[in-house]
Amino acid sequence: MTSSNRMIGVDVGGTFTDIFVLDEATGTAEVAKVPTTRPDQSGGFLSGINSRVDDLSTVSVVVHGTTAGTNALLERKGARIGVITTMGLRDVLEMRRRDRPRTWGLRGNFTPVVDRALRLEVPERTLADGTVRTPVDLDAVRTAAQQLIDEGCLACAILFANSYANGENERAAVSAVREMWPNAHVSASSEILPEIREFERFSTTALNAYLQPEVSGYLARLETALKEGGFAGEFMIVQSNGGVMDVDTAAKLPVRTALSGPAAGVIAAGYIAEAAGFPDVITGDMGGTSFDVSLIAKGTSMLSPQTSIDFGMVVRSPMIEITTIGAGGGSIAWVDKGGLLNIGPESAGSTPGPVAYGQGNTRPTVTDANVVLGRIDPDNPIGGKLDRLDVEAAKAAILEHVGRPLGMDALQAAEAILRVANSRMAGALRLVSIERGFDPERFAFMPFGGGGALHSGAMLAEVGLARAIVPRYPGVTSAMGCVIADMRQDFVQTINSVLAGIDLQSLTGFMQSHVDSGLATLDAARTHFERRDTEFTLDMAYLGQTHTVPVTLPVTVENGVVTPPTEAQIADAFDAAYRATYGRLLENGTRRVINLRSAITGRRPRFDLATLAPKGGSTEQAFRGTRQVHFDGIWHETSLYDRLALPVGAEIAGPAILEQPDTTVLIEPGLVGKVDAYGNTLIERASA
Repeated sequence: MTSSNRMIGVDVGGTFTDIFVLDEATGTAEVAKVPTTRPDQSGGFLSGINSRVDDLSTVSVVVHGTTAGTNALLERKGARIGVITTMGLRDVLEMRRRDRPRTWGLRGNFTPVVDRALRLEVPERTLADGTVRTPVDLDAVRTAAQQLIDEGCLACAILFANSYANGENERAAVSAVREMWPNAHVSASSEILPEIREFERFSTTALNAYLQPEVSGYLARLETALKEGGFAGEFMIVQSNGGVMDVDTAAKLPVRTALSGPAAGVIAAGYIAEAAGFPDVITGDMGGTSFDVSLIAKGTSMLSPQTSIDFGMVVRSPMIEITTIGAGGGSIAWVDKGGLLNIGPESAGSTPGPVAYGQGNTRPTVTDANVVLGRIDPDNPIGGKLDRLDVEAAKAAILEHVGRPLGMDALQAAEAILRVANSRMAGALRLVSIERGFDPERFAFMPFGGGGALHSGAMLAEVGLARAIVPRYPGVTSAMGCVIADMRQDFVQTINSVLAGIDLQSLTGFMQSHVDSGLATLDAARTHFERRDTEFTLDMAYLGQTHTVPVTLPVTVENGVVTPPTEAQIADAFDAAYRATYGRLLENGTRRVINLRSAITGRRPRFDLATLAPKGGSTEQAFRGTRQVHFDGIWHETSLYDRLALPVGAEIAGPAILEQPDTTVLIEPGLVGKVDAYGNTLIERASA
């Protein structure tokens, strides 16, 4: 490939870094998978790109889905930071919502990301209606900032009471601190989340500061290395909401990357499934470390307004709703003191990896169980340093750590490991479907990630799903999602007013400022957009209620100018949304507007998935022989196929294994796999 309009998606996972290279001119794609490098992930990022692209000047866009922020939060490896806050509020981050890690018992510990000695108070006070009661003492602010600098803080968060209602005091303090702070890492709550509720605003802003030095440094290293390699295109980062942002925005707002990598996979899965004719899909991203599940209904991903990354670490920013469990291919199987078999949460990751990789690990993983049962080809390993996977070492580890403690032989123990792993994965699928009122029979399961397609048959059986759709390149679906994600900016502003007599001019002014800011970001991007969409939603409730309903406003934007809504339009939209949620309205209830949420989206061109479909070929040519594979206590003679060589329309009856460089697809006995027009494999129950 030598054209200059190549797009590259890079997804860095816990075990592997995935690369998806799309040539827009020819519609051809290439994929690569290299081990993730720790602690600095930029090494794997660059070696993955270099394995497929010789000349970076031929690349127009690089889009990156990163777990750098997520890992820094989960592992508590963010920067040493300080907080400057209103007198009396230094402990908001520690008190949270007066919740605790474990519901029962009198003990519970929580360490905030900022030590109490580094949370400093200054005289200032803004009331909830926006009135400034006490102007900010800027001398006290400067003294506090100098103290934090002297204490070795790399970033600072400024968290003032009610700054969402009036940011005057906070803006003055931020300006004073930025003048003297030695770097650009100063986060202000009124800039990051001008929304009511102190703890959520404080937590989101503090976590943003906590991530800034780590994430901005990481992105700067990547950008520098890309430019040194001759890259002159656009470098963008996937956000947790499924959109992308430019690298400068990501460096300022790293908290928006908290679930960046998994979100990219959900975006790609939704696009692939809808093109294939299945708008209702449950995605299952199985990597080396975790299994991430998300539900897409009628082609739309579920967005959650806030997420707890870990206990007490709340991020209030729109994120694709993803349920994560520690059941990846590298998750370690172990027997507890009570004689129960457990999977994870500890993972062998990419280093040392599963026992079969021969890199020093001696404890069995889910991948080792698949290897011992013949489901993974030992002669063509996806990762590791061996030319051939060490099946005997995997078998010995399973026998020692699982078989003997449970009185089983190695094969029984391997099946038990998969049974427990499948049960945990099925539980995650039920959580996002059945437990939220969705009938799984309506949904297809889309497994991706390196290990997901080995477990699709088990998910159909355990959850009652209609079918599975295995995408053409399941191992690099998240990297593909980077390439097709839209550019999206989310904004929020607390209004906190009853609807009757609401200041429509002020409301429209906020909407217009969001549109202006969002469109300016899109204009600054060097990406072509097919169209630009704006969406406005109000969080509304009746006076006295805590929980709100999202109310979509019927507002048009022409030539960048917002048409104001009327009070009656807002009232009608609220009534429709409230009745749809609760089945009735409250007579004589006073309608209240809490927050305005705006989303400005630049729709990037989609590439035609049919270009990934196989051209010609035959089932006979794709046949690679047979291998003994263990199912339900019996060895089965199982047909092996080169999956990428199977033609459109091919039907493969189970038991069969379809192999490709980035994953293995397992078609269990009683199931049949069909190749559709896009190169996906649809796995369904064989008709009697």
